[in-house]
Amino acid sequence: KVGVDHLANRLYPTLSGGEKQRVHFARVLTQLSHSGKQCILMLDEPTSALDLAHQHHTLEIAQALSQQGAAVIIVIHDLNLAAQYADRLIILNQGKIQADGTPWQVLTPISVENVYGWPVQVIAHPEHNYPVILA
Repeated sequence: KVGVDHLANRLYPTLSGGEKQRVHFARVLTQLSHSGKQCILMLDEPTSALDLAHQHHTLEIAQALSQQGAAVIIVIHDLNLAAQYADRLIILNQGKIQADGTPWQVLTPISVENVYGWPVQVIAHPEHNYPVILA
């Protein structure tokens, strides 16, 4: 699923940051596939150090697991990726929930500026139904 088979004979310290990230994700998926029960998948910045294609591939896998019944909780700072793949978003500010709901409910110009201190525009993706943040 993750495309790390070609790394099997490499020593871990020789892997790039993105390769290490993908190897860890593959390990987690392997553990989940052997659990045989409902699962909770918690990912902390799973797209860090990944190129664009691997970012989307990682989140597509997490989304598929969610659609199969897994509870998937992801900490991610890229609001556009969060909007594209999440069905529910929670924005925190200093450890407190500032907004909770669908991407369209949460990612408003006011809520994003209040939390991040930067004015933004929110537009609809031209081909899909999710918001896109423009700074």
